[in-house]
Amino acid sequence: MTSVIPKGLGEQIRALAGGEVTSRALVEQSLGRIAETQPTLNAFRRIRAEAALREAAEADRRLAAGERLPLLGVPLAVKDDTDVAGEPTAFGCPGEFPAKAEDGEAVRRLKAAGAVIVGKTNTPELGQWPFTEGPAFGDTRNPWNPVYTPGGSSGGAAAAVAAGLVPAALGSDGAGSVRIPAAWTHLVGIKPQRGRISTWPDIEAFNGITCNGPLARTVADAALLLHVATGNHEGELHRPEPVDVLSAVGRDPGRLRIALSFKTAFTGTSKRLDPVVRAAIVRLAERLAALGHEVVEAEPRYGLVGFSFLPRATAGLTEWSSRVPDPLLLDVRTRGAVRNGRLLGGAPLRWARSYEGPLRRHVGAIFERFDVVLSPTTATPPLRIGAMAGLSGWRTDRAMIAACPYAWPWNVLGWPAMNVPAGFADPEHRTLPLGAQFLGPANSEPVLISLAAQLEADLRWYERWPQVSRPGPQ
Repeated sequence: MTSVIPKGLGEQIRALAGGEVTSRALVEQSLGRIAETQPTLNAFRRIRAEAALREAAEADRRLAAGERLPLLGVPLAVKDDTDVAGEPTAFGCPGEFPAKAEDGEAVRRLKAAGAVIVGKTNTPELGQWPFTEGPAFGDTRNPWNPVYTPGGSSGGAAAAVAAGLVPAALGSDGAGSVRIPAAWTHLVGIKPQRGRISTWPDIEAFNGITCNGPLARTVADAALLLHVATGNHEGELHRPEPVDVLSAVGRDPGRLRIALSFKTAFTGTSKRLDPVVRAAIVRLAERLAALGHEVVEAEPRYGLVGFSFLPRATAGLTEWSSRVPDPLLLDVRTRGAVRNGRLLGGAPLRWARSYEGPLRRHVGAIFERFDVVLSPTTATPPLRIGAMAGLSGWRTDRAMIAACPYAWPWNVLGWPAMNVPAGFADPEHRTLPLGAQFLGPANSEPVLISLAAQLEADLRWYERWPQVSRPGPQ
């Protein structure tokens, strides 16, 4: 057995298959790191220590018998909006939730591939915000600098992967909730085509704007998790045509036409791109040009995409809030959003859904000239812990849009998008990561992945790791 336990998903799979390490050793290390960092990073809502060790023992038995599965024996985490049998799904909310009798379809597929789910990661109430804080579980902190948030709403999943607690995790993205924390923790995060990964037992999530997606340190690891988790349950509304994401990792993307975009969709609120973020995206564009791609400044025509987003998001909050054991325990901002969802859940929601087709044609016109759109993932570097604590609902919305105005339109369209690391806001100390997103048309995951893999081979961002420490002065 090796004395050095590998950290990456692909590395762990190869070491297990080669008999260099046991699943028990990997799971014990993962659980130990979770326990060690939980008082500081607070990445997990639920930890499945006993169950995970039992599952690791079974994985070792199967490995010793010669069985091979894509993820057999590897420890993974899932966000706490996803059902795991025997565990509650609180989705960031306070109160006593009942344990689930069955795995959600995405978790079922991970387990069928042999994965050991070590726990469920923190998320803000109903996944609403680009920070992962709440009275139900406290503050989840960024491994690169614990004074700052890892983002949200898949902030616990991102913190867990960035700190090396697990090699990869499954999050969800309803307005950038995979891509934003990936950007702020130096990870690869993929929002796949709507329906690529199941949302069952929900036939769709948040009226179609939310998708499940992987967070990992490398493109290959993210693509592997996406491949294994892909698939649907009978009765789901969205079943996209199959794509090959695994082969895309090693495929030369060819010379692509890339639109460099800094424009944001109309929201009626003030937004300003931080010059540090803009400079990082420009540097990334220059690297892509040096790799042989044609990079030209051009902007999608977003139109009134926000009017299609708001009813779907708030009506989704209203629907999910019916599962909460005590709504009075929810944040006052959540209760306000739920009331708005009741108002927007009838005719406005029907109009919002009917307008999606025209929006796709309007925004998608840019892909008549370009293969990929490159834009910032966020407008600012990571926010400090508590930056939005105590704000009213309207002020929180304004602050949230100001920090994160770039990701959510692709949730309305249902098309693939992915974050790639774009350097640091403080290059000398390297503690505040930044991200860029590749945006594509329908079913374009292979193009985005092959481009990201080419860029990763050039920049080698996976070589940089945070030094997890205790929070400093506030």
